[in-house]
Amino acid sequence: MYGVNGKILTVDLSSKTIVEGAVAEETYRNFLGGYALGAKYILDNTRPGYDPLGEEAILGFTTGLFTGTGIPFSGRYMVCGKSPLTGGWGDANSGGAFGGALKSSGYDAVFVKGISEKPVYLSIIDGVAELLDAADVWGKDAIETEEALAEKHGKVEVACIGTSSEKLSLISGIVNNRGRIAARSGLGAVMGSKRLKAVVVRGNAKVEVKDRKELNRLTADYLKPFKKKSPAVMKFFLRHIRPVVPLMRMFGMGMDAGPRSGTITVYKDYGTCFATVVSAETGDSPVKNWDGIGYLDFPPSRSDRISDEAVIKYQKKKYFCKYCPVGCGGIFEVGDGKYPLKETHKPEYETLCAFGTLCLNDDLETIMKINDLCNRYGLDTISTGGVCAFAIECYGRGLISKEQAGGLELRWGDGDAIVRLVGMIGQRKGMGDLLADGVKQASVRIAGSGEFAVHAGGQELPMHDSRYDPTLGLAYSCDPTPGRHTQFSEGMAKLSGLRELFPGEKIPKSKKYDYDKKGMVAALHAKYMQVLNACGMCFFSPLMNPPPFVEYINAITGWGFDHARLMETGERIQTMRQMFNIREGIDVANVEMAGRALGRPKLDKGPNKGVTIDLERMRKDYFEEMGWDEKGHPKKERLKIK
Repeated sequence: MYGVNGKILTVDLSSKTIVEGAVAEETYRNFLGGYALGAKYILDNTRPGYDPLGEEAILGFTTGLFTGTGIPFSGRYMVCGKSPLTGGWGDANSGGAFGGALKSSGYDAVFVKGISEKPVYLSIIDGVAELLDAADVWGKDAIETEEALAEKHGKVEVACIGTSSEKLSLISGIVNNRGRIAARSGLGAVMGSKRLKAVVVRGNAKVEVKDRKELNRLTADYLKPFKKKSPAVMKFFLRHIRPVVPLMRMFGMGMDAGPRSGTITVYKDYGTCFATVVSAETGDSPVKNWDGIGYLDFPPSRSDRISDEAVIKYQKKKYFCKYCPVGCGGIFEVGDGKYPLKETHKPEYETLCAFGTLCLNDDLETIMKINDLCNRYGLDTISTGGVCAFAIECYGRGLISKEQAGGLELRWGDGDAIVRLVGMIGQRKGMGDLLADGVKQASVRIAGSGEFAVHAGGQELPMHDSRYDPTLGLAYSCDPTPGRHTQFSEGMAKLSGLRELFPGEKIPKSKKYDYDKKGMVAALHAKYMQVLNACGMCFFSPLMNPPPFVEYINAITGWGFDHARLMETGERIQTMRQMFNIREGIDVANVEMAGRALGRPKLDKGPNKGVTIDLERMRKDYFEEMGWDEKGHPKKERLKIK
């Protein structure tokens, strides 16, 4: 087979058995790879209603179809399983170098079930897979664990958990490369429940492709825009954007505006931290636990302190994930101040907003310290920022006392208090124990706090306001992994190359709050994103230069895909993820969604003033385009593989 190893590894921690298995080419044709391969395996090998933290639970580490071929941006790996946070399908992905190394180990995926009697780690080194004692690294943070295992085994790649996952925090993830995290869905807790501390990989397996010459030609063409120098005017604009932010707000412009060449420049020069000031002031970033207004509660004079130039002044070198031509990441050093840090990853936009705009905190030093703590504990910064903002609001409303908060005064904008609170969450101490399982669980235990618990289906919402882009509200409530901004949205569809997939066909365009056909566009984008994820591609790649997916697949495999088949495959993957949730008893048409994120109550000021999202209308069109009935259940004809 081309593009894949054709092999998976299954590990039973209870019986300490490791079995190599083959995967039929037909399975790859139908599902490509990544978490699609994971969903197929997990659905086939589990029964309905199983405990996500129990012995039957399966945790998958998967690679994409493109991973290992050298295609730009194809270095992601995906973790999947039943989410203990939402009770439904869970997946998360991460960059860095682990994905490429896993595929080079000779396996396309590793599936782990059972529970070990004592802490272990899985070693797949130079063709030998074995379970080894993890007693000496259990209790260490994720960075310490990676360092210890690299010292023991030499040049290896490590995906591991920190102490928050050992303590079964439902907002914990899986860490690689000292701070790249497969963070969402609470899958770190699944790994912790199995007493599996790490997966260590090294190998030299080569991925064969059908037509290497054509693949190289496609890649050379694809990389051309990344080699162009940015115009001087673009550089000037990027460094002096703050004065025009009010105009952007006035004319309804945001991060979905501008040429792709500008997007490449932004990610090369700043990474995602460029977006903070623009998003905060144009209505894209949620403010004050989704109850505030950017230019009133967090004006440019404050958001500028946690954005672009203010952030990258700490950057010592750029950080590139495997196969990446841009290097949007960065390695920081904070030599002095109250929180000195050495060799720490740059905080990304989501982190800057989660502990910045959401908590009204403009103290960048505290945010960098929090980011480092989350990387070490293995905490999802989106969910952790969400529970911190929730706790601050509860404290301000008298629902949490100073004594309950462990002596902390939880006030808006107090970054030092948030640093201490994150430490408590990571260690599950005091108030941190209550918050470590997310806002939904915490709201059950704090009387009268349900209104302030901002989540969808149990998962905290990302730092993109659905009142700014209504289709995000649809994604947050209707994707099988709720509360996720990376699955689909109309705003991202504008930049992602979706229209190029349908030459000669018209994809509806609409004004921001015109709901006609919005659900249809969202469904098309959802299918597209499933293909991107199954291929192991970075979310940002289509925003800079849409990859030629059909041509790439055919050059790698020789399967003869066309655009229609590509989208049919994306639909199949999304439908399978949906079927998992239906099997687990989730009412997929009525997933619980925070009222604030839908404009209930309405804001009386700001860019999102007066917005109430027509979720029902969008959901109807989305289900129809997906071939699902009004309950979100796939129709029989959609369950058949053509």
